[in-house]
Amino acid sequence: MKNTFYTEFDLERLRESPRDNEYRTPFQIDRDRIIHSSEFRRLQGKTQVFLSGEYDFYRTRLTHSIETAQIGRSICNFLQSGPNSILDDDYFIDPDLVEGACLSHDLGHPPFGHAGERILHKIMFSYGGFEGNAQTLRIITEILYRANDGRRGMNPTRGFMDSVFKYKSVFDPELKPENHYIYPEQEKYLRFIAGENVKLLSYFNEKDAVKSIECQIMDWADDTAYALNDVVDSANAGFITIRALENWIHSKEASLDNEQNEFLEDIKRWLRERNYKAKLGSMIGDFVRACSLEEINSPASEISNRYKYRILIDPAIKKKADLLKKIAVDLVFRTPKLHQMEFKAHYLLTRMFEALKEEYIDKKGTFKLLPDFTADLIIKEEDPNKRARLVCDYLSGMTDAFAVRTYKRLFDPEFGSISEIF
Repeated sequence: MKNTFYTEFDLERLRESPRDNEYRTPFQIDRDRIIHSSEFRRLQGKTQVFLSGEYDFYRTRLTHSIETAQIGRSICNFLQSGPNSILDDDYFIDPDLVEGACLSHDLGHPPFGHAGERILHKIMFSYGGFEGNAQTLRIITEILYRANDGRRGMNPTRGFMDSVFKYKSVFDPELKPENHYIYPEQEKYLRFIAGENVKLLSYFNEKDAVKSIECQIMDWADDTAYALNDVVDSANAGFITIRALENWIHSKEASLDNEQNEFLEDIKRWLRERNYKAKLGSMIGDFVRACSLEEINSPASEISNRYKYRILIDPAIKKKADLLKKIAVDLVFRTPKLHQMEFKAHYLLTRMFEALKEEYIDKKGTFKLLPDFTADLIIKEEDPNKRARLVCDYLSGMTDAFAVRTYKRLFDPEFGSISEIF
């Protein structure tokens, strides 16, 4: 049965593909290509909150992405079957498309979590910046697969590409953005998303917050997983304790209302009774049921149903999510332990980039520091900005452990041997 929510415009790919008329839908093909990619597998070795591999029960980027995908599919099911739904069996938001977006949303994140992203942004600023979401877009459009003489993307559908296309502003060094942009060379994908529609492109430029409904669902699923599950990890790691939470509440008491204080008392009780994992986990359903759809009229909604709706979140649930995220920021991300990790990430990534810059971006070429395939790609490029981007691809694709191992191989005289394999 055809889902009339989507049209051929949503299903069109960057290039013609002979594989769309098979047992899978185009969006299932997009999702499956992500699942079977090495970039997706590498997420198991990348930091979510705590350093990957430090303990085996902490979430990694991979487990976070899987959890986000489950939540995203649940939101689609609820929006279609829940009370007062404006969707039906013939007209619904495709859960495979949302699942693919959720599984992909962190593909572009570098090693060492958001610390690594900030450091690479600083390093790459004069070359067009680094942004995790823009890097995800680069992976799916240009570098997911290795070919004999280079790399190529997965040839995504317009609907799938737009589901991970969170930001539509192009990097402008004069504005000194810290994040939320695409690379200058990615403007062509913005034109593809708009179908070269001048009116829609103009609307995108005016309204950077324009996101497809699938992207909006992915965003809330990500927030849900982050707000609830990362707090569980933080409590397991001993960052969020009853005493730490009480001290935090005391420092914020002037800004907390009765509703927030009641929720904080619940969290303290769950910590005391050591059932916080079950209690916070059970709230995922509340966050799913907090969603509803609102129809909107805009130049974009005339082009695709993907722009025809806005996701609304129950204000009480949104308030709880914001409070949980604030607790995580203050009690985890601003602690010396996490700042030490950020300092280490800054040191490692900066030193490695400087070494690779000298050998490959500036084309000194004295030493072979990279695998032959990667080195050949860089050497063939004449534009230093493109060479820098390829070096950045290599660094951002590293897992935490591989980044540390590579740093040691380059700079630790007592590490490694000539028999080591790259």
